[in-house]
Amino acid sequence: MKLNDNYNGALQQPLDSGFGITSTAQEVIKGIDLTGKTAIVTGGYAGIGLETVKVLAAAGAKIMVPARDILKAKNNLAGVKNVSIEQMDLMDPGSVAAFAQRFLAENDALHLLINNAGIMWVPLLRDKAGNESQLATNHFGHFQLTAQLWPALKKADGARVVTLSSYGHQMAPFDFEDPNFLRREYETLQGYGQSKTANNLFTVELDHRGKEFKVRAFAVHPGSVIGTDLGRVAPMALFQQMGTHDENGEIFPEVAAKLKNVAQGAATSVWCAVSPALNAIGGVYCENAEVAELDQGHIEHNYSDPASLRGVQPYSVAAENAQKLWALTEQMTGVPFPVN
Repeated sequence: MKLNDNYNGALQQPLDSGFGITSTAQEVIKGIDLTGKTAIVTGGYAGIGLETVKVLAAAGAKIMVPARDILKAKNNLAGVKNVSIEQMDLMDPGSVAAFAQRFLAENDALHLLINNAGIMWVPLLRDKAGNESQLATNHFGHFQLTAQLWPALKKADGARVVTLSSYGHQMAPFDFEDPNFLRREYETLQGYGQSKTANNLFTVELDHRGKEFKVRAFAVHPGSVIGTDLGRVAPMALFQQMGTHDENGEIFPEVAAKLKNVAQGAATSVWCAVSPALNAIGGVYCENAEVAELDQGHIEHNYSDPASLRGVQPYSVAAENAQKLWALTEQMTGVPFPVN
């Protein structure tokens, strides 16, 4: 293993970035010019994805936003310069392939791929292939997209792939025996957790394979953010169980006061996309515009204190798991991803 490889969390050590939990996307990109750079941001028309697009575009990047809901995307991105919108549905492999083909036909290089879109805590739904929807959307769709955009990432001669993970990866390791809940009872927290663990493992292996071609990968925990629609279909009982909401479904004021706003929530995605501090490393899980530390049982977590929801689980950066997931994903999706 080379020194700049994050197999087994070898690089999961804070860098003293100078930023923190209250830093905003605008602050972390200050002084950086993205003129001439091309970016794709999935889900870049709502929540922290929209903020990410606005900040990258303001720095000069040309951005393409693939969207399932074109009308919503057009409305939310109205007035944002340097942005184009294309149809794509992460749960539809044919749609992902068509988007990738259109991009490759029109663009030479892709400098930034922000795999931002995601769903959370949804009831049991399956795609046409029978894959559980959180796994299909959060991991399989982005794996396929990254694989099929690989020629453009290589041509950038210095690209970054940023995948939105979550502290939620701590809710579940990846279940290699039954990822689609065919033999076990479906629990949405377990489904979400394993999809986020998959995001971390994909990042570790993509960086391991891609760094030879100057493509580096990063996984991001944006923090607990108020003002997004990520949890729009989540059962209120889950939030109440975690102690964040009262019996009437209202968030406790003391909890709300500790949540990040959207500008703060987008900071780590943007930092991972542009920070010179990350030029020589990759494959790491980041939070609060900083490389997270490996959680070896010494961090006390409390859902009513979002600042305590930090660290990365060793199982989600383990080399063996990363290699195994890559092979399984190619098999389950039918999408080959030879990094060469």
